[in-house]
Amino acid sequence: MRHLKLVPDNTNIGFTALRNWAFALTALLTVLSIGITAYRGLNLGVDFVGGLMIEAKFPAKPQLDAVRGTVDRLNVGEASLQQFGDPNTVSIRLPIPQSTDEGATNKVVNQVKAALNATNPGVQFTRYDTVSGKVSGELIKNGIAAVLIAVFLIALFSWFRYEWQFGVSTFVAIGHDVLMTLGFFALTQLEFDLNIVAAVLTIIGYSINDKIVIDDRIRENMRKYRQMDMRALIDLSVNETLPRTVMTSLTVLLALTALLVFGGHVLRGFTAAMMLGIVVGTYSSIYVSSSMLIALGLKPQQMDRKPSAAVADAERVTRR
Repeated sequence: MRHLKLVPDNTNIGFTALRNWAFALTALLTVLSIGITAYRGLNLGVDFVGGLMIEAKFPAKPQLDAVRGTVDRLNVGEASLQQFGDPNTVSIRLPIPQSTDEGATNKVVNQVKAALNATNPGVQFTRYDTVSGKVSGELIKNGIAAVLIAVFLIALFSWFRYEWQFGVSTFVAIGHDVLMTLGFFALTQLEFDLNIVAAVLTIIGYSINDKIVIDDRIRENMRKYRQMDMRALIDLSVNETLPRTVMTSLTVLLALTALLVFGGHVLRGFTAAMMLGIVVGTYSSIYVSSSMLIALGLKPQQMDRKPSAAVADAERVTRR
């Protein structure tokens, strides 16, 4: 039976020839992501801002002003409403009751449910969450720290594992992936909660996995072809790993597509972040990280100046 090949064996794409365009596009997207995140901000979930969140699914698309009026008449605090997932689902955010009574929160939830059921028969309440202000502040700090530590340690690993140029290119590529994700959530105003932080960390892991495979091949070829032009060597390395990159990215995207379709709106933000991260991470590994090694002055002669016997034999075979 003939095997399916998405990338032919003789593929020879000149990736580095487009590096200047790739750098310009990357810089533009990065600036836009930072700008739109600063301008619009992230739609932070209850995990990060604290409060009480009630998710209500109406039989038909509701009028947000009418829903807000119903909740405001209960005198339980200023309500913030947003359509969530689909037009019929509304996220209702309220401040946490000041009372120390453990049943105070449940009382507010029951009041909101009763009031909305009276004006919108058939409304369903899928979930509600409560997070105190102190806990939400700690979650913000821990989430930011987790992402920054992950990026720094991965870049440090690449620095010591290969050369300093690999560490810098890793830091830039992963930082680009994280900023693209933040810009996407600022643009779409999808809820940004702890699930999205988990998605960002997963994206970082996927991106570095793809990048390490390419970097390993670059280092291997630097040992084999010491006199080869760096641009040609990087093109060779990326093309050699391209079948693996394409197949891995495609299979992960297929799994995420199924999760997006059948996972429900609760997982929609997580899945969207992952799908974007796979595409952006693959792009940055091929066009940004690898091509940046040229701009940073990496040369094949820098890698293992005293070759082993096996590498020397490989060089002799290549020269023949």
